[in-house]
Amino acid sequence: MTLNLKQVDGVPIQPKHKATCHCGAVEIDLSLPDGLVDVRRCDCSMCRRRGAIAASVPLSGINIVKGAELLTLYQFNTHTAKHYFCSKCGIYTHHQRRSNPSQYGFNVACLEGINPLKIEGIPTYDGVNHPADRS
Repeated sequence: MTLNLKQVDGVPIQPKHKATCHCGAVEIDLSLPDGLVDVRRCDCSMCRRRGAIAASVPLSGINIVKGAELLTLYQFNTHTAKHYFCSKCGIYTHHQRRSNPSQYGFNVACLEGINPLKIEGIPTYDGVNHPADRS
């Protein structure tokens, strides 16, 4: 099941939508011409602990406007996925996906004006049994 959204709780997703960390030190412009694409949760060890709702964007769909030098990279297990966090406030902003390295997953909660807790029916992907972990 894929969940795509053009608005959340009456707030439209802009074709170019701003995302920020909690402290505002990191600012990202996201290209979202189709709204939020592939909104999901994941149950891998990382996603379970951070609890974020993510959506997908191609690698070309993210432009870090400010704070690139403040982003901290975290990798684990296969070291394929690249998870980025603000080094000042600790908020997860985005990650290059292991399941599709040509995409970023981004934290929907970082979108200006969007409350991800208003999204219903979010599918959970099986990250515990990721195909890359099989021999």
